Amino acid sequence: MKSTNIAGALSLAALAALASPGALAQGQDSGWYGGANAGRSAASIDDARINSGLAGSGFSSSTIVNDDRSTGYKIFGGYQVNKNFAVEGGYFDLGNFGYTATTVPAGTLDGRIKLRGLNLDLVGTLPLSEKFSVFGRAGLNYAQARDSFSGTGAVQVANPNPRKNDTNYKLGLGLQYALTESLAVRAEAERYRVNDAIGNRGHVDLVSVGLIYRFGGKTQAPAPRTAAIEPAPEVVAIAPPPPPPPPAPRFEKYTLSATELFAFDSTGLRMPQPRLDEIAAALGSHGEVNEVVITGYTDRIGSSQYNQKLSERRALAVKTYLASKGIDANRLKAQGKGEADPVVACTDKKLPALIKCLEPNRRVEVENITIERRVP
Repeated sequence: MKSTNIAGALSLAALAALASPGALAQGQDSGWYGGANAGRSAASIDDARINSGLAGSGFSSSTIVNDDRSTGYKIFGGYQVNKNFAVEGGYFDLGNFGYTATTVPAGTLDGRIKLRGLNLDLVGTLPLSEKFSVFGRAGLNYAQARDSFSGTGAVQVANPNPRKNDTNYKLGLGLQYALTESLAVRAEAERYRVNDAIGNRGHVDLVSVGLIYRFGGKTQAPAPRTAAIEPAPEVVAIAPPPPPPPPAPRFEKYTLSATELFAFDSTGLRMPQPRLDEIAAALGSHGEVNEVVITGYTDRIGSSQYNQKLSERRALAVKTYLASKGIDANRLKAQGKGEADPVVACTDKKLPALIKCLEPNRRVEVENITIERRVP
């Protein structure tokens, strides 16, 4: 009996989609990461092909019992090119699947398959909020199919353990939540297109959860200072004439790079912050100071609503920091202007170049500091 006609049974299955890169949150990040997922895998068993193979060998089946669920896992590593694109590769094990067919004349045919291999994917990420993002993947998998067949009664198998290595596509869609700047949790669904060892094509679905750890990212060079803090000149009282009036109020303004202040898609300040410490020291060492306005800005990439909220939260983070350094919070006003008042206008078509060009627009300004120096 020809086992190649009987064993065409396992076609393997699942779920696929690719998230398109779209709106971006503020900040950039790049670097290496790694992680692992585990979950439930499901294969499609082609009962019609099994019956056809049996019929071609002079058999018919009375019942077919499928074992089409298993446990799968994957271990992966990748490089984050920027906050919207990454390249990811790893090892996967989709589990074991099979079927048992009862035949006429009396006998049984049992077929099993094990699937494992390597993958290389391009991953696209779309932020939904500061913590949540959706991502999609598309890539290639190089899978090894290990089949095993056995028969009882009238069924005999000529080649019980065929194997095959082959390359196919894979797709996936998932949701990610950042627990910290370095640690995140993923939930995703993937479809692996595979071939078994006797020429049949199919797919396996893997629905899994896992953890991802980022080892670090590229940081941007500090933006040049736009205003210097000058030491207050000494004022000497002259007697007996009355002392001269104080100098006219002086306006000072500071522009801080959002990339210097904040991590990727975050409103948590990087530490330490020597420039904010410098501003706090200036505010605390002078005399009377009028209202200090802290304004957050973003670039034009992303939705206006999301950018507006992000600019407000970042301005509030700077206000909270200055207040923690002893500056009266009643003197500090935080506001966000989102994409308004851009410093530069860019026409770049490619995303990495556009992100780099728009960097000056992502900023926080501390302004309207009116200093009144008192004469001793």
